[in-house]
Amino acid sequence: MNQIVIVDDHAVVLHGLTTALVNHGFSVTASVSTLSQARSAIAAMVPDAVVLDINLPDGTGFDLVKWIRKFNRQLPIVILSLNDSPEYVNAARRCGANAYIVKSAPMEEILATIEFALSTPGSFSSKVRPSKYEVALTAREIDVLSLIEKGFSNAQICEKLHISLSTVKTHVSAIFQKLSVDNRVGAVRAARENGLLT
Repeated sequence: MNQIVIVDDHAVVLHGLTTALVNHGFSVTASVSTLSQARSAIAAMVPDAVVLDINLPDGTGFDLVKWIRKFNRQLPIVILSLNDSPEYVNAARRCGANAYIVKSAPMEEILATIEFALSTPGSFSSKVRPSKYEVALTAREIDVLSLIEKGFSNAQICEKLHISLSTVKTHVSAIFQKLSVDNRVGAVRAARENGLLT
């Protein structure tokens, strides 16, 4: 029986997904809502797969994927998100996830995606439509952009993501350039228009 860890900060999603997985024959060894809880659960249980959301209270799903990939290149990781932006899919692929699926997808499709990731851990799958935009933000730039949207200063972003202030400034400059804007308000507006923020 495959053991799954679910990471999502929405109680309804955790409950619904847990029920569906158990009914489908999986074992849900942990259902947690934060990045720190996820790290503890994964380290303690070494599951067969991880299903996670991108937006978490203490970090992002991209951070968790990169953390997992430091010590386990084969663990199947499925990102389940509200955001259907192709840029998020590209970022998920680049940071090492095995699949990206939107929460609005039928439960049968979500289960099939998890099963596919388990059977072919080296693959990447997603049904999100091709991009209409030429914007190509990295996973870290999306992390920075989401914190800009929340009103975080460069110094606060530096502390939150555990990166240097100069690195934050580099990411912010890259975001402005890629979105063709010259300030934070413009960046958030352009990101929303391009479907990069929900």
